[in-house]
Amino acid sequence: MQNLLIQLKAAAEETRLRILAICAYSELTVTELTHVLGQSQPRVSRHLKLLCDAGLLHRFREGTWVFYRRADSAQMGGGGLVDSILARIPENDPQFLRDMQRLAEVRQTRQTAADAYFRENAAEWDRLRSFHVDEAEVEDKMLSLVPRTRDQSIIDIGTGTGRILEVFGRTMGRGVGIDLSHEMLSLARTRLDGAGLRECQVRHGDMYKLPVDDADFDIATLHLVLHYADDPVTVIQEAERVMAPGGRLVIVDFAPHEMEGLRDSHAHRRLGFSDIEIQDLLAAADLELSRIESLPGEPLTVKIWIGEKRTAEGSDVAIACSPATEKEAYRS
Repeated sequence: MQNLLIQLKAAAEETRLRILAICAYSELTVTELTHVLGQSQPRVSRHLKLLCDAGLLHRFREGTWVFYRRADSAQMGGGGLVDSILARIPENDPQFLRDMQRLAEVRQTRQTAADAYFRENAAEWDRLRSFHVDEAEVEDKMLSLVPRTRDQSIIDIGTGTGRILEVFGRTMGRGVGIDLSHEMLSLARTRLDGAGLRECQVRHGDMYKLPVDDADFDIATLHLVLHYADDPVTVIQEAERVMAPGGRLVIVDFAPHEMEGLRDSHAHRRLGFSDIEIQDLLAAADLELSRIESLPGEPLTVKIWIGEKRTAEGSDVAIACSPATEKEAYRS
């Protein structure tokens, strides 16, 4: 009862109600919120503190910046209350409409910065994409291998531009992307905002030490990430830590290849992985390899490996392979 009263009191003020409505559409810094609200930073900061203390907003640091977002209804007690309150704000309210217009300006500023970054790096990204199978084919195959429902959650490790969250987030209840690059996180936020995926968010963090709780996600993905890792074992062990019992790890990476130039031009640490290597890496994290898929490209072949976390009762998982990889799966 007392906690509910604290939350209701925190929301029962015009500026704080506006903040809740704004943060329901995007995660924002204090500076961005001051632009939308037209108020001083100290005043906005005081309101934000009250909302965070009440559990209605979530505050998180990313480098020198601090972001604010609506409380996650799946994890924080205030999430359901926020949804109920916001549902009662008339969409034609003049103040609400002005706030949404200014929020659109903030988003446009982000989009402009994202477009500039893409232009600067497009040539190298396009060159790498030309070496392997079309990304849409990879995404379709990933979707076909993982059951997705609104009561499930996904963590995308090394999320980059947030594309995997966008692909999976449309049919899942909650998504979190982790990346060490602030530039990539900005791109991901722009992508997720544009797609209207309010239940998906990104966080600054290291794939060797994920900033999330144990057993918190049903699905974890490592999409073209593992070849950058100095220590792939630790990366997969961290993924296993944050997966719930019965959860699935989807690893997408390259089969072994000889393109040495990728070490210099794209900072690749590993020139692909064999099925046996992945099986050993999963076993070291107490995960079982349950499926292998192969998508041949020229000259790079994309592989998809599914690792499963045992339930409390334990399980025996048989490996399923596409025809192209059935022999390779047990090659010594």
